[in-house]
Amino acid sequence: MGRVTQRTPAIRLEVTADGVVTRSRPDTVAVEEPLEMRVDGTSISVTMRTPGDDFDLTLGYLLTEGVLRHGTDVAQMMHCLDEDENGSPTYNVVDVTLAPDVTVDLSRSERNQYTTSACGVCGKTSIEAITTHRPYAVDTDAVRLSPAVLTGLPDVLRTRQKVFDKTGGLHAAGLFTPEGEALVVREDVGRHNAVDKVIGWAGRAGRLPLAGHVLVVSGRASFELVQKAVMAGIPALVAVSAPSSLAVGLAREAGLTLVGFARAPRLTVYAGEHRLDLG
Repeated sequence: MGRVTQRTPAIRLEVTADGVVTRSRPDTVAVEEPLEMRVDGTSISVTMRTPGDDFDLTLGYLLTEGVLRHGTDVAQMMHCLDEDENGSPTYNVVDVTLAPDVTVDLSRSERNQYTTSACGVCGKTSIEAITTHRPYAVDTDAVRLSPAVLTGLPDVLRTRQKVFDKTGGLHAAGLFTPEGEALVVREDVGRHNAVDKVIGWAGRAGRLPLAGHVLVVSGRASFELVQKAVMAGIPALVAVSAPSSLAVGLAREAGLTLVGFARAPRLTVYAGEHRLDLG
């Protein structure tokens, strides 16, 4: 498999009262490489990702884009033996073989279908598309959530970001129980990839839908991340930073609890406040 980090030459500058002090030294950066996803030999998407958990990433993408419904729709996933200019395998292509009798609409894998950073009519259409095609009823999830637990989840997530500790350059996503137990944490240069890796892990483990769980992300809550939570049946999304207007709109329409700026002892609730136990 490809490396998740690599060393690169860098120049460290320090501004002092006497001027600028420079020092040449190698630094560790996160690896970013393309991953091509194929279904029965047909290319459906290319994403820039951090190598690792490629099968989870691929399955998560197919599930959250509505191409597949269950992890059992897949018979096999394998890395194609593509090679770089030196003849070494890159492991940058994953081919999915569908289970017998499973047919899919590959047009649903076009990312722009639901994830445009749009407003007005386009934004309303995107929200309606998700709420119409979502496979699970997130709005009926009766899970109760403790604000005290939610404010602590980003700190738990941070302790599990091993590659971030080395590079400072990766997003993270984690799946938690309502009691605050971390079930899985994944890192990637793309925040949507990190979420796909989490949901793909759940799909391969036969855990979908993820009713009664909480998705935690290390950055902002975009429309795309809310979409993925809804498509996986997750009733709550907690973000360290702010949500977008479309993310709030989709969360309210779908009945998802959306929390932003979650840093102990505070958080801000943008949708689904009925699930919070304020007693």
